[in-house]
Amino acid sequence: MIRWDANTADADLWLAVRDGEKTAYNLLFNRYWGKMYQTANNLLNDPEASETIVHDIFLTLWLKREELQIVHFRNYIISATRYHVYRVLKTRKAFQVVEAEEHMAAIGNAAEEKIQEQSFRQQLHASLSNLPKRSKEIFLLSREEQLSNQEIAERLNISKRSVENQITHALQHLRLYLKHLLML
Repeated sequence: MIRWDANTADADLWLAVRDGEKTAYNLLFNRYWGKMYQTANNLLNDPEASETIVHDIFLTLWLKREELQIVHFRNYIISATRYHVYRVLKTRKAFQVVEAEEHMAAIGNAAEEKIQEQSFRQQLHASLSNLPKRSKEIFLLSREEQLSNQEIAERLNISKRSVENQITHALQHLRLYLKHLLML
């Protein structure tokens, strides 16, 4: 049985890994994981993602050990680390673009809703203009100023029952107008 140690060359360790030697694999892992992690974390500033990248690379090395033709192990894993980091950054950037697009769409939807609301309010006020002046006044006090029927009666010096009748009349008028509007 061959013994490997900290002085064994990377090329010899890699050949042993290709033959399934776990000890050689562990030596390469212990030799390079810190450098790979530091490289990834310097670029990402994300310890968890950096650790995941290192583990993914070493897992791939083990799983594809018989297929990979690595001449300079150190250069290979540093390049692999950078490649994985750039993939993560590219994915994050794509995600940010999607988020920005969704945000812009939401702003557009909010603006469209605001325009529709303004249009509806204009149509509502146009409909109210067809009401008698007193009905319109009572309805607006009720709905826009949020006054109770009693408060409206006291303010206009009329009975509470008159306020209720005027609001009922205004609502009937608006229902007919809105029904007509929806049919259009």
